[in-house]
Amino acid sequence: MATAREIRRRIKSIRNIAQITRALEAVSASKVRRAQDQALATRAYARLAWEVLAHLASQPAADGKLHPLLEVRPQVKTVGIVLLTSDRGLCGAFNYNIVRATMFFANQLYKPVKLITVGRKGRELMWRRHYDIVAEFSNLPASPGILDIAPIARTAIERYRSGEFDEVYLAYTNFVNMLQQTPFLQRLLPLRPAELKDQAASKYITGAQPERLKVTEYIYEPSPQVILDKILPRFTELQIYQAVLESFASEHSARMAAMRNATENASTLIDDLTITYNKARQQGITSELLDIAGGAEALQASMRQEAR
Repeated sequence: MATAREIRRRIKSIRNIAQITRALEAVSASKVRRAQDQALATRAYARLAWEVLAHLASQPAADGKLHPLLEVRPQVKTVGIVLLTSDRGLCGAFNYNIVRATMFFANQLYKPVKLITVGRKGRELMWRRHYDIVAEFSNLPASPGILDIAPIARTAIERYRSGEFDEVYLAYTNFVNMLQQTPFLQRLLPLRPAELKDQAASKYITGAQPERLKVTEYIYEPSPQVILDKILPRFTELQIYQAVLESFASEHSARMAAMRNATENASTLIDDLTITYNKARQQGITSELLDIAGGAEALQASMRQEAR
């Protein structure tokens, strides 16, 4: 059994750890609120952008050859996956869940898979499993803007247009609420406006009905082709940007929950160690009393022998 001093040191160490986890929980609580507000604020723009894209792609002159990002290739040889994880740990199973879902998805494809990782944790986990990582991004700002996401989208678009990728998927964690975050993998490229349920945008573009938009024909200036050249890359950026915001909100929620659990476990452990410490101290006091009583008894026996 550990001594009272050792138990007291453990209690002090665990109490210090509990203070750190409590502070991290408070920080994550403030960050998840901002990230959630950002994610909700961009959903209306995403929905309207999708409707404009569906209008353009459904025009009589607009077919699958208008823009390379609308082209559905008959044979898929290589699949690219944009994997969104965090740069830091201490967020429970957040990173492991999306990495595990990505690995399962990649194994079901039976095709070569190349990764574009966003976040150090995803890069480290996939590199250890010998996946082909063609690009890596990390250290995004706490409140990212569309310019921070542009290099990621540009990398995915360029590799798709060059033929290195025949399809591109987006792997991210969708923010449902503070207690639930769900990993998702959905198609990023090619864009298929008429198939919203399979697109990466489907989780946060609500209310868009592209199939109803084919009824009305509009006249666009200068032309649907020129407008698509501008809109399609930007909408691809928007999908990644929204996924990053969802991932950030999920990360902070997972970290907040993990730190809360760690703080509660630390409190429980401190209570158990306090009981053990009291028992050890009581045992030490009892031993000292027995030693004193034994010494007094021995002294009295010695005095009786001398009196005889």
